[in-house]
Amino acid sequence: MLQRTRVYKILSAQDWAVAEQLGYTKTALDEGDGYVHLSTREQVHETLRLHYPGQQQVRLLEYIVEEMGQPIRWEESRGGQLFPHLYSTLQINGAKRVWTLQLDTDGVPELPADIDQ
Repeated sequence: MLQRTRVYKILSAQDWAVAEQLGYTKTALDEGDGYVHLSTREQVHETLRLHYPGQQQVRLLEYIVEEMGQPIRWEESRGGQLFPHLYSTLQINGAKRVWTLQLDTDGVPELPADIDQ
């Protein structure tokens, strides 16, 4: 069976607009750290809760690691967890799915109902 490791990129509405124009993601955080921040399925909700509360039109992009053609580094970050980092350009046309997230009752962008399908 072919392994399919899913990772996710979260973009604010402004970062999405830049990505649409360039064809790849380019956020201030990624530029400052020198790599593209990604999250696993288990990490993405907490990332949304910590960094995107109250933000409308947040985009969630899903990628399959084995199909990216670029190596992902798994590096320790928040709370000792291993996070996927990409030391290259993340093309938006490589995303398998893209969602525009709605805010939950606490004002946090919520995961799409079909994320696990």
